[in-house]
Amino acid sequence: MKLRIMSNNIWWIDNNSPAWEEKGENCSAEVRIPGFVRMYSETNPDVIGIQECSRKMVDLLMREISAKKLPYALAWGKDTPVLYRTDRFELVNTEFLIYPEKVQGYEGSFNNHLTKSYCIAVLRIKESGKLFIFASTHLWWMSSDPASKNYAQYSDEAREYQLKMLIDRVTELEKKYGCPSIIAGDMNTRYDSLALKAAFVRGYVHAHDVAAEYADETMGMHYCYGDRFDTKPYQKGFTESIDHILLRGFEDGFVRRFERFSPDYYMPLSDHFPVWIDVELN
Repeated sequence: MKLRIMSNNIWWIDNNSPAWEEKGENCSAEVRIPGFVRMYSETNPDVIGIQECSRKMVDLLMREISAKKLPYALAWGKDTPVLYRTDRFELVNTEFLIYPEKVQGYEGSFNNHLTKSYCIAVLRIKESGKLFIFASTHLWWMSSDPASKNYAQYSDEAREYQLKMLIDRVTELEKKYGCPSIIAGDMNTRYDSLALKAAFVRGYVHAHDVAAEYADETMGMHYCYGDRFDTKPYQKGFTESIDHILLRGFEDGFVRRFERFSPDYYMPLSDHFPVWIDVELN
């Protein structure tokens, strides 16, 4: 059985910005959401972990999905919801958690606007009856590098703490349901970070590293913010990427392809390109 599992940060901005309006452009949710649904129609993911999704955006998203007659249902998780195909899966359990603002042992606040969170969906594949756990997450965003304009001390430690919190809960669910797990999302951290190293120690592997047929080597981002958007992707490699898909408990050869998607129409939609894996289940 083949499945496509996607992570997609859709840029939380509801209304058009003055800078875009001056250029005759529009970055409002009403204008951007149809582009995401077009992308889902073209790429046909079976499960989608979304990040940076406002209440307005998720309402528009589900209305557009319904209008296009796409078979997706929503596991609501504020900033980090999960979409799954109802023709292929049954939702067995779902959980949502906003990460705490404070991290024990470190001074600072590490959850701006309470948007950093996770949403877990336990899914049963209708065709086979097999279960797996899928989690969409968005980790703290600021930098631990004092030279960065976005510097905040202990940011790396905060991301490590948040991801460990998610892994702890997923581990409990793995034991309860006897199934493997996938964690995907905007983790706001490089491949060689404290957070990902902590995941690797706990038995997770990066989908990029175990893709049997193809692995995209790009960062998967470009400039798209309140002042403007660019059409040229950042010329950085995979190790600089901050969108990750981690796996634990699957058989060798499970991941066939690790891919990103960046057609021209996607450039004004988000600074993050969607990333997905194509997998094969025995």
